[in-house]
Amino acid sequence: MKTSPPPAATRTPDGIPLVPRRILWPFILLTSLFAWWGLANNMTDTLLAAFKRIMSMSDSRTALIQVVCYGAGYGLLAIPAALYIKKFSYKSGVLLGLGLYAAGCMLFYPAMLTAGYGYYLAAIWILFGGLSILETAANPYILAMGPEETATRRLNLAQSFNPIGSIAGVMVSKLFILSHLDRSGAEERAAMTPEALQSVQAGELNAVTMTYVTVGLILTLTWVLIAVNKNMPKTADAGGPLDIGPTFGRLIRNRHYLWGVAAQFFYVGAQIGVWSFTIRYVMQELGLERMDLPAGKTPEDLAATYYMAALILFTLSRFVCTWLMRHITPGNLLALLSAAAIVLTLVVIHAGGRAGVYALVAVSGCMSLMFPTIFGLACRGLGEDTKLGGSGLIMAILGGAVLTQLQGAVSDLTGSIRASYWMPLVCFAVIAYYGAVASRKDLPGSA
Repeated sequence: MKTSPPPAATRTPDGIPLVPRRILWPFILLTSLFAWWGLANNMTDTLLAAFKRIMSMSDSRTALIQVVCYGAGYGLLAIPAALYIKKFSYKSGVLLGLGLYAAGCMLFYPAMLTAGYGYYLAAIWILFGGLSILETAANPYILAMGPEETATRRLNLAQSFNPIGSIAGVMVSKLFILSHLDRSGAEERAAMTPEALQSVQAGELNAVTMTYVTVGLILTLTWVLIAVNKNMPKTADAGGPLDIGPTFGRLIRNRHYLWGVAAQFFYVGAQIGVWSFTIRYVMQELGLERMDLPAGKTPEDLAATYYMAALILFTLSRFVCTWLMRHITPGNLLALLSAAAIVLTLVVIHAGGRAGVYALVAVSGCMSLMFPTIFGLACRGLGEDTKLGGSGLIMAILGGAVLTQLQGAVSDLTGSIRASYWMPLVCFAVIAYYGAVASRKDLPGSA
């Protein structure tokens, strides 16, 4: 019987299928997960602003949320996740990661009963441990679901749905968390009686908790849909012996790959730093805390509108960049947008005000292609080493913990959110070098 060609929407101009027809539904199912972890990442970004107000904490202390997320969560579990996936399958890794993600959301409820910051951090750690496993499985799975020639573009397409989840995360946070915060500042809360303060905090923590529990229930349903699906591709599930030592040996000798891990570390540090302090930057530069706001509105709630605009631009730009890669090589496009991000970040630091806010929003448009492009470039030619190699690129998300904590420390030491954006600027410089020079496949010393 003659086989029908893949639909035009899934084919490249030279006839190579971007997504083969036989795995189109599994591809859509996996792609939905990219939106789910985008939702978690950006809901958690808004928690910095929420907990700063709820518990009157410093920027560096609220940044512990990102240390737990991207350090303890992604940093510690990526390699164990890769070994689990290599031993079993990509699908089993997806189910394990999604299950922990849902469990972490549910654990917000007992954390609320204690009203302890540490208990929330524990729930967040489990949640992001799940995301670490989920991303370790899903990113290389997408790369393997079709021809290698279109792998980077295919991952960019899947990752294009990640910011859709991010936008949903900010909308959910804005509507169900930030809008329910009491407007009392740190000084006013310090003057409250213990009973009054506890009452205010209880209402705020309830808003945070029930939002996450609801997400956990929806994730449980998603887990069931994936578990019962019998048509997930098995071509990427080779299994076989782990061969950990030889695999790590090959990866460590591969300078092309190591530069990719370094670029990913700095990229995630830049992205999380840019987004984590966006609400604080907008509040400071537009003077929202000094304004008379409409009833039911808080400065964080209004500032989140600009954060959402940044994510919308991020989303649109990712689709545009996926198309541009038909005409510009991924490495060159990565270098060009990194250079643009450097210029815009200089405006954020030195201009401030409304111009700085607009520049900060525009930085997100430059960042849109960076994660999937670095991931795809670094994994070229790894073959069976891709499973463990992908875990190194997920571990590099540790940059979101280390560099964001440093950015928070700079903010506290200088008393200026503006000055803290020197940290992302340095990160963009490293990424520009990777795109222009180190991403070449024939880099001297590559295996």
